[in-house]
Amino acid sequence: MVSAPPTPRDIQVLSVGADTLMFRSRSWTRLKFEVEYALQRGTTSNSFLIKGDRVALRSLPGESFTELFLEQLQQVIFPAELDYVILGHINPNRFATLLKLLQLAPHLIVVCSNPGAVTLRALLESAAKDKDNPQTIPEPEIYVVKGQETLDLGKGHKLQLIPTPTPRWPDGICAYDPKTAILYSDKFFGAHVAGEQVYDDGGKLFEVDRKYYYDCLMATQISQVEIALERLAPWSTSAQIYAPVNGPLLRRGALEIFQNYQAWNRQQATQPLSVALLYASAYGNTAILSQAIAHGITKAGVAVETINCEHATPEDIREAIGRTQGFIIGSPTLGGHAPTPIQTALGIILATAEKSKLAGVFGSYGWSGEAIDLLEEKLKNAGYTFGFAPIRVKFTPSDAILQQCEEAGIDFAQALKKAKKVKQIARPLATPVEQAVGRLVGSLSVVTAQRGDATGAMVASWISQASFNPPGLTVAVAKDRALESLLYPGDAFVLNLLEEGKHIPLMKHFLKPFGPGEDRFVGIETKSAQNGLPILKEALVYLECRVQSRMDCGDHWLVYCAAEAGDVFTPSAKTAVHYRTSGTHY
Repeated sequence: MVSAPPTPRDIQVLSVGADTLMFRSRSWTRLKFEVEYALQRGTTSNSFLIKGDRVALRSLPGESFTELFLEQLQQVIFPAELDYVILGHINPNRFATLLKLLQLAPHLIVVCSNPGAVTLRALLESAAKDKDNPQTIPEPEIYVVKGQETLDLGKGHKLQLIPTPTPRWPDGICAYDPKTAILYSDKFFGAHVAGEQVYDDGGKLFEVDRKYYYDCLMATQISQVEIALERLAPWSTSAQIYAPVNGPLLRRGALEIFQNYQAWNRQQATQPLSVALLYASAYGNTAILSQAIAHGITKAGVAVETINCEHATPEDIREAIGRTQGFIIGSPTLGGHAPTPIQTALGIILATAEKSKLAGVFGSYGWSGEAIDLLEEKLKNAGYTFGFAPIRVKFTPSDAILQQCEEAGIDFAQALKKAKKVKQIARPLATPVEQAVGRLVGSLSVVTAQRGDATGAMVASWISQASFNPPGLTVAVAKDRALESLLYPGDAFVLNLLEEGKHIPLMKHFLKPFGPGEDRFVGIETKSAQNGLPILKEALVYLECRVQSRMDCGDHWLVYCAAEAGDVFTPSAKTAVHYRTSGTHY
């Protein structure tokens, strides 16, 4: 576990190469209700100051760090000495810091991509019209990077600028500095974790965090990620440090993470089924929902092609709909209507998508939700079948809502598999090895877990003691189970072992299908454990557990945990066990 300092936020300033300082803005608590922050390990926002004959800032932290960042910056350099600020992502949160910086250094040249320039001009115009917050709005010079270009800062710092757009970050730009052999990888190869460790020299310490980051942010846009990896490939081996904007820098495992991204991408690309997930997002909430739904779909073994309709062409949308087996469309409600990009996408769907394709609808709203109603009505009247009930979320989603969206994504993927008959209806006879593996028995149990206001429960039988000191055990969890998201290192859960002869009612209850977000404990008697999680009163034994580590085992995660407390309710009774005849299914 990462130990937090007394202050919730701070900034480390340290040298990471010749003429290069890193400003490591650390938040020790969860910043946003977005699925990539769900592990609640905090995060760092990394900015870099490169001093040649000219001086450049690479990336800026968000608004919560604005004052602290500018204070730290002015301790090492006068704002008048800055020449460039290179931005790979521009949003209202980072714009707040940029605006304050420009007021200190109005001569600064902002280096960004064309989508970034469009966003920046719109934000500057909006700030100028804000009568509630009158202030001097600078008009900075904007240098638009149109392709791979070099920004020569002098003293050998010839920054190679590499546009790397994705649907989530259409303004993405990476950079390579040959003087320091640092690859500024923007959103790629990051992790949301805060701590004292600046580099990845702990070996596998951040392996789970980086894979989770990839699964949440990259697995749903593999086509664009693959293009970005191809563009970064010429510097992947020469770079001695990968410097993402989030998390520790990679030094020891730099090339390994690059190769992992390639392998993870290939794994997604070989999935037999895929879904087009189209959305637009006015304030970011609909994008958060889309991310959670996509995470659930990819967990269930179906690929996702994310389309940000605000930046996609009609031909992009038409081609994505044509090559995928299902589609999901999400929209905010603006002035009682869906935004124009969503109306365009809906028209393309109605005109080109086969009625056999599975559909889904979701969206966020402030005071009304007409856009979601419109999408549902149009698709229903056109004869499409829905993979989950339309999701309507008011304002910012909570942990429980994100869990509901993830479960909806899992349901959608499983419905798609069933519709396309990917799963065999009749299983072939088990081989002798499979029959032998099936004779392994395990205690029949129910795992109950919670993180924030997101709860879950599932039947589990692949349980085994793993250590004496501390008393530890392992639980195997299928990757497409919703509960898997609540079983990461540091998470707590309760293992409820069922009693022989009394296990059938509980087993039937927790094996039945639940809708996304449905309460698993309705009609079940529970009491609270010391860790606050539910204990089933009808269980034979309970163990309060804390996840220590996870291991990737094909279609399952093997979760190792330490038992922190527990009790046996009926010492004379026996534990129910699960007998199988084949090692190919439960």
